[in-house]
Amino acid sequence: MTSLITVKSEGLYCEAGQFYIDPWRPVETALITHAHSDHAYAGSEKYYATAVSEGILRRRLGDIDLTGVEYGQRFKFGQTWVSFHPAGHVLGAAQVRVEKGDRVWVISGDYKRGLDPTCAPFEVVKCDTFITEATFGLPIYQWEPGAVTAEQIYRWWQGDLERPSLLFCYAFGKAQRVLGELTQLTDRPIYVHGAVHVLTEIYRQLGIAMVKTIPVSEMPRSHSFAGDLVIAPPSGHRSSWMKRFKRPQTAFASGWMAVRGARRRRGYERGFVLSDHADWPGLIKTVEQTKAKTVYVTHGQNDVLSRYLREVLNLDAMPLDTLFEGEEDSSDL
Repeated sequence: MTSLITVKSEGLYCEAGQFYIDPWRPVETALITHAHSDHAYAGSEKYYATAVSEGILRRRLGDIDLTGVEYGQRFKFGQTWVSFHPAGHVLGAAQVRVEKGDRVWVISGDYKRGLDPTCAPFEVVKCDTFITEATFGLPIYQWEPGAVTAEQIYRWWQGDLERPSLLFCYAFGKAQRVLGELTQLTDRPIYVHGAVHVLTEIYRQLGIAMVKTIPVSEMPRSHSFAGDLVIAPPSGHRSSWMKRFKRPQTAFASGWMAVRGARRRRGYERGFVLSDHADWPGLIKTVEQTKAKTVYVTHGQNDVLSRYLREVLNLDAMPLDTLFEGEEDSSDL
């Protein structure tokens, strides 16, 4: 029996449907799981993605030929039936279900199992073969609920109202999640970097509830920001943009903050553990719930997770090399 999905030089390919999933080179037909830069590349002739992700994708990729589809909507490609299902990662993120005859493959893209007020929750999709990520595929990675981390961020901010509080996190997904979680704790406006602002406005156009935000660029130079919370992408840290903030306290929100010493290496005063990827228990739980007998593991700790799935769960599991990066400090999108 031949594989329904294979890896070619352009990316994950389905010959029976004549399409690629998250290709890293231009192709004729690209199905996109979400708009992060390691999954959505420019240059393809035709794109398919969830309708809710259209705004972000067009912002990132420009004037593309894009068809937006609803979650769960089935459409035919060649000999296959395809549908998108919520991945819980960021706005519009999807798993791609590919069916041919009695075979079903699910390509998860990036996903998380924790609740997020700014995107649709993960949906378990039963399949024969599951392609999973493993960005945080080690037992040390275990997340608290986002609401708990948001309360920690709020207490840190309120703990020093003499200085600006600069929170650095990814501009797409993480920043909006923080803004959504903080609606339960404050009605004070939060200031944002321009890269965060443009993407947050797309969320607002879709009716997603978040704390009021004001672009830093709209404030007069005389504004001190003392006692204010400011959210910015990692690229803003130690840049000329930071010069307008006097003696700020700084923090970084990322799953990598679960590793001792990561905060100090990155030069932040405080670290908050908040990830838009599944933790170790979430990865194991997901694989088990899909009922898949064959599992391919991409990016991150793919060797560790695949070995666990083989030796403990007795599954046919193996690493799959791709160009997907997972959660990287250098990525603002």
